[in-house]
Amino acid sequence: MMNLELFRGLSPLAMILVILLIAWTGVWKAMALWKSARKKHIVWFIVFIFVNTLGILEILYLYVFSKMKPREEEKPVRHRRRTRARTVRRRTPGRRKRRR
Repeated sequence: MMNLELFRGLSPLAMILVILLIAWTGVWKAMALWKSARKKHIVWFIVFIFVNTLGILEILYLYVFSKMKPREEEKPVRHRRRTRARTVRRRTPGRRKRRR
């Protein structure tokens, strides 16, 4: 259970401010976690779980980083399958096709 001794010395205004900050962070964190999971950005998801920046990093992710297109990585070069070249036999004018 949470130790509420920390909050006993706070003024009511400070208590309201703490509650608002917790709500603010929670909303942005939830939206960023949702979006990063849907886009399969695993690294961002882990960062949002363990790092608390009062919503700043989450807002940046939602409005800047999640809209960026991924870099075009070099596509592997597809090598054509080497096949034997077909040789086309041309009939010479004086030669007939053999019958079997």
